[in-house]
Amino acid sequence: MSNLPLAAPDITDRERELVMQVLSTPILSGGPMVQRFEQMAAAVARRKHAIAVSSGTAGLHVIVRALGLGPGDAVITTPYSFIASSNCLLYESVQPIFVDIEADTFNIDPDRITDALRSDGSRRNRIKGILAVDIFGHPARWEHLEAIAQEHGLKLIEDSAESLGSSLSGRPCGSFGDAAIFAFYPNKQITTGEGGVVLTDSEDLAEMARSLRNQGRGPASDWLEHVRLGYNYRLSELHAALGVAQLERLQELLAKRAQVAAWYDEGLRDISYLTPPAKQDGAEVSWFVYVIRLKNAGHRQQVMQWLKERGVPTRPYFPAIHLMSFYREQFGFKEGDFPITEAVAASTLALPFHNNMTEAEVNYVCDQLQALTESLS
Repeated sequence: MSNLPLAAPDITDRERELVMQVLSTPILSGGPMVQRFEQMAAAVARRKHAIAVSSGTAGLHVIVRALGLGPGDAVITTPYSFIASSNCLLYESVQPIFVDIEADTFNIDPDRITDALRSDGSRRNRIKGILAVDIFGHPARWEHLEAIAQEHGLKLIEDSAESLGSSLSGRPCGSFGDAAIFAFYPNKQITTGEGGVVLTDSEDLAEMARSLRNQGRGPASDWLEHVRLGYNYRLSELHAALGVAQLERLQELLAKRAQVAAWYDEGLRDISYLTPPAKQDGAEVSWFVYVIRLKNAGHRQQVMQWLKERGVPTRPYFPAIHLMSFYREQFGFKEGDFPITEAVAASTLALPFHNNMTEAEVNYVCDQLQALTESLS
């Protein structure tokens, strides 16, 4: 089997129809399609406000800025994520304070956050918030995180870039904390090509986010009047049209992804050298990627090469942020600082995963992994 993609968007005539509707008008930015998309995104997260932006990264940056975090402050976050969840702090000269993750869910460990907050010294006094990530679509332990943030007077940010459609104890991802984001890169549950959205119940934060995404204009400003430093983080009408069509189809898209994940769960169940994704109690997972963990990290390169030779692309997901060269140089991180993160990062592997994978394609991937069992035993 050849040309099996690692990921692929799911685009139909409905997406093309709405994009063409926008192209038939003179309004390509700042128009009704963006507003429609925002209303739909807010409804998914059960939030009062949604502010469309040019990427999930832009959304995180806007939240950090809108919450008033800046030089001298520190925020506790995870070293196991896409790098944007940490970089967004650095944009505002906020220091990321990493704590290790849970070995089963790969999400930030609330107990380790509590330990960090009990530490003495100047670092504790500078900690102003927590930024947690719903890794691979699996919700973090938000009830614990909300309790910790409330007890210590901290801001709480949800990076739900990978978890649109997921929920915990009946609450949708994107609804936790002071603010959250969704992201819409082509490998996500829905796509706008590039894009993101800020989600919040705070009127003040929403107003600030709208200003920051639009070059710092105030709500009553003239076209070229700017009341603060802002950015060009707007989402175009074309991107929003694609997003509206995708959100109209959200339940269909999530069901397709759930079916592919179920096929993988069944096909990988008896392969001894790997572990399929874990699922925490009370969580409904909307699948972003399908990531397995190898029981022996030393086997990963062999597994990747074996699959590549048989037409199956894979990718290590994710590398540890603190061991990337920039973070080592900037903060002095070294191997051994966060051992669970490092062990997970060295042994995880994303398999081909997208809405329109067939059962035969999933079975082919699983068969190739099964065929390697004897060589790895």
